[in-house]
Amino acid sequence: MQDQKAAIAVVGAGSWGTALAMVLADNSHEVRLWSHNEVQVKEINDCHTNKKYLPEIVLPDLIIGYASLHEALDGVDTVILAVPTKAIREVLGKIRGVISSPITIAHVSKGIEPDTLLRISEMINEEMPKELLRDVVVLSGPSHAEEVSLRHPTTVTVSSENMAAAEKIQDLFINHNFRVYTNSDIIGVEIGGALKNIIALAAGITDGLGYGDNAKAALMTRGLAEIARLGTKMGANPLTFSGLTGIGDLIVTCTSVHSRNWRAGNLLGKGKTLDEVLDNMGMVVEGVRTTKAAYQLAKEYNVNMPITAALYDVLFNGKNAKDAVDVLMARGKTHEMEDLVNVLDERNI
Repeated sequence: MQDQKAAIAVVGAGSWGTALAMVLADNSHEVRLWSHNEVQVKEINDCHTNKKYLPEIVLPDLIIGYASLHEALDGVDTVILAVPTKAIREVLGKIRGVISSPITIAHVSKGIEPDTLLRISEMINEEMPKELLRDVVVLSGPSHAEEVSLRHPTTVTVSSENMAAAEKIQDLFINHNFRVYTNSDIIGVEIGGALKNIIALAAGITDGLGYGDNAKAALMTRGLAEIARLGTKMGANPLTFSGLTGIGDLIVTCTSVHSRNWRAGNLLGKGKTLDEVLDNMGMVVEGVRTTKAAYQLAKEYNVNMPITAALYDVLFNGKNAKDAVDVLMARGKTHEMEDLVNVLDERNI
């Protein structure tokens, strides 16, 4: 059963924040869509469009744009945080400066902070005073904003340390186009959502090199093994990686032209430099920062992640993309199920 009509703030008016605002509006909620860009806010309110991020889409009337964060959050107890990982701490600092009562934050970003190696829920808990934060929820899964905005069938997962809070977010979003499942494994949900961007970058590279479907299938399969290896070491349930935020998100991000991480990798495979790729994209490519974080996590947890290491060399050490793929193919022989057996042994499953 859905909640009664509520005022909900969506902080971040990029493609994903806007698409989720549409889902909430379709469920008859009053949606306050915040952007730091006043021109964008004026377009949202005057034209009911957000053409930079979702061309051709008409926004529901229940979506109101706000340039003032104080006004957007006034009287709201649920905030959807839809900003890139690198902006999260700055935005949270602004949020805690304008609210006076506790809120539930549902974040929809997919990344890990380099150097601190914190998941986004951990960053939120670190930045928000306990008296101002009721719960943290993550919403993740295979969901391109372009398709959600067209109301194409989509399934996602919500997770939290407090499952009642996750179920509240589930009720706010679920409808006949947007199905929402719950999962109590917040570590696995966040790790799967973040690390699949690394594999999508690598899949784009293999496509850019013209290596075809065989190579991409192998990369995705072995990439999922890497994600599960690290995630399980960090405390996740290995079964989570066979679900929507594991293999589901991996499939959609590695195979679709909507995926900015795949597109970025594709350009790298065609010989563009990282700086050229990022200039060309015009939007944040979360997989770049996440590759650095995952490379650091692999060392910290002593986990073998050859695809991540190869991509790290391409992105940050200037290694030729083809040479990196050749190194992966020349690795020593092993048993395909060795990783899975080790994971299950560690968890006594």
